[in-house]
Amino acid sequence: MPVSDPAPTTPAVRFAGVTRHFGAVKAVDGVDLSIAPGEFFAMLGPSGSGKTTCLRLIAGFEQPDAGRIEIFGESVERLPPYRRAVNTVFQDYALFPHLSVGDNVAYGLRVRGVGRAERDRLAREALTMVKLTGLEARRPAQLSGGQRQRVALARALVVRPKVLLLDEPLGALDLKLREEMQGELKSLQRALGLSFVFVTHDQSEALSMADRVAVFNEGRIVQVGPPEEVYERPATRFVAQFVGSANVLGAAQALALGGAERPSSLRPEKILLLSPGAQVPEAAVLIEGIVEDVSYQGPVRRVVVRSAAGLLLVAAVPASASNVAAGHAVRLAIPRAALQPMESEG
Repeated sequence: MPVSDPAPTTPAVRFAGVTRHFGAVKAVDGVDLSIAPGEFFAMLGPSGSGKTTCLRLIAGFEQPDAGRIEIFGESVERLPPYRRAVNTVFQDYALFPHLSVGDNVAYGLRVRGVGRAERDRLAREALTMVKLTGLEARRPAQLSGGQRQRVALARALVVRPKVLLLDEPLGALDLKLREEMQGELKSLQRALGLSFVFVTHDQSEALSMADRVAVFNEGRIVQVGPPEEVYERPATRFVAQFVGSANVLGAAQALALGGAERPSSLRPEKILLLSPGAQVPEAAVLIEGIVEDVSYQGPVRRVVVRSAAGLLLVAAVPASASNVAAGHAVRLAIPRAALQPMESEG
């Protein structure tokens, strides 16, 4: 049965206790998940964490061993990929080299039996949407990597899916083009009002584009929430260290720095490097120590400091602090509010 029109409050995608095993490996381990209509949702995690398998389960390329998958309220575990209201943009684009750009974009319409004139018209509209007007006659080999990525996007959108799945689509692009495409993808998603489900291992991509981020590890979702919440209030050591970088403190260490007696995270950029004679800010704790290492990272310098009590802290200080060097004695101020208690240290 095809997916019906959704009710306004029906999730675009819902997982209920979904599990997928490959032999003894639990690729997806009891995942519960709800993605809202019109939401840009990122699945973030390292290789082998389960995020791509979840995407393939939504697409229908994999079937769950247990649990339920719904797309706009309809159970889809038994539906083949072509009968689901989704489409996928792959990391390698999967374009047909022998077809023109226009025919690549129109391929899905051709499979659905749409007439030549209509599918050419719709393909032109889709190419205009991704800013490739006039390139219908070219072959994929005549395009840049960024243009091929746009063709793949147009091909996925031309069949008008209700959910667009993106499997690390920017991974093959250079940094500058990747950053440009991040903004364009987000603008396109807002204009179309579609649910985008974006898989990535790049935390900067997830934080910059997504409305919500699900962080995966070992087949499970360990935290889900808006990007700012996931970054500022990581639930576990894994989230704190995978999404950006963090000083992870034990309960006793956090208490000594003025925080709660619980495992806590402390982002390096929250630590203040005090100039000689400067007052310690109110609601902050002073730490004195010796610099063990300094590395220049563009806008900031990464400074590793060992306190008199033996605590090793990493601070991200402005790059203008060029007089900091290994062996220097420094004073650090740690705002108590910067200490974020975690659900667990694991």
